[in-house]
Amino acid sequence: MAFGKLYTGPGNPRSTAILAVAKANNLDLETVEVDTTNPTPEYLKINPLSKIPTFVGADGYTLSECIAIAIYVTSQNEKTTLLGKTKQDYASILKWMSFFNSEVLPKLGAWYRPILGKDPYVKKSVEDNQKAALKAISVVEAHLLNNTYLVGERITLADLFAVALISRGFEYFFDKKWRSENPNVSRWFETVYSQPIYSAVAAPLSLLDTPKLTNVAPKKVETKKEAAPKKEAKKEAKKEAKPAAPAEEEDDAPAEPKAKHPLELLPKATFPLDEWKRQYSNKETPEALKWFWENVPFNEYSIWKVDYKYNDELTITFMSSNLIGGFNTRLEGSRKYLFGCASVYGVNNDSVIQGAFVIRGDDYKSVFDVAPDWESYEFTKLDPTNPADREFVEAQWTWEKPVLVSGKEYAHAAGKVFK
Repeated sequence: MAFGKLYTGPGNPRSTAILAVAKANNLDLETVEVDTTNPTPEYLKINPLSKIPTFVGADGYTLSECIAIAIYVTSQNEKTTLLGKTKQDYASILKWMSFFNSEVLPKLGAWYRPILGKDPYVKKSVEDNQKAALKAISVVEAHLLNNTYLVGERITLADLFAVALISRGFEYFFDKKWRSENPNVSRWFETVYSQPIYSAVAAPLSLLDTPKLTNVAPKKVETKKEAAPKKEAKKEAKKEAKPAAPAEEEDDAPAEPKAKHPLELLPKATFPLDEWKRQYSNKETPEALKWFWENVPFNEYSIWKVDYKYNDELTITFMSSNLIGGFNTRLEGSRKYLFGCASVYGVNNDSVIQGAFVIRGDDYKSVFDVAPDWESYEFTKLDPTNPADREFVEAQWTWEKPVLVSGKEYAHAAGKVFK
């Protein structure tokens, strides 16, 4: 049954989170494109200001203002975790949504729209709005220094909404240099953008090496009379073209040395972990596991049981699987030092997350703390000579057996491999 219609425009950032949540909640939400510069009388009846987005439900319920619509659509799933766990979580979600809607997006728009020729261009105004946008984003950078997400330790509607609103910055301005100077916002943006709930409705993620736009006036479309510029105009054009040189010099500047991974301080391993990864990928799992126990030197490597600390918060199993996928993505910095699998066991609203990993050395923190949410997991070292521990690892890497947690058995639901 149709849930309703969302009146919006192509690529409208204030609508992205609404569409993402509607899809995740399996709501049949029809999108209707609106020309806000020339609205129809019918549209003006439901939104007299001719703004987007506007929601009209199948029951006739009409709602404007993007934050209100996003909250309403999200709340259709009574068990959603996207609105937080407590009243304080909910208030914080509203705070961040309002912050990005009023402090970030308008400043970004006033930065890029004049350069694109969508609004009148005044160089000083563009500069002022650039500074205002970056000042607002610096608040987010500071907040994310000690927080994985905007609210709590799990993705919420605030993250989905905010990533959509800040995405124009990454589309036009936030190049490799900017991202290195703002690692917390950049990490958070890439993490949330890559989540299936968001990427299912957004364009593929593409990051800039250099800014796509700079603060110069948009080119005018020439008429036939203007097609033959005077010599003076040519000279001026040459003068205006010269400032591009410093940007090239900046690109040629030597990059700052990359920080070393803590495990690089260990002596070089006699056994390359990549060889085990090839065995796991190319052989039948029982045969690969036999090879693993016979060949991996456990004086150089260790094995660990991983338990998610907040199983009571897990709801839909596919969302829990996405949680594991996000954790794996954030482990990228330690890829050459570990291998493992983690899985969701159980059913919707009654599940657990467990996994088993083999890592270089025996300091799990040095391997896993590249992922900002690593503290959401509990790590227990296993003994490769203990039959019970070996059986646990094999069960985690084959996905064929249930697990027993607090006396209750949970069947395997979905798994992710990190290799």
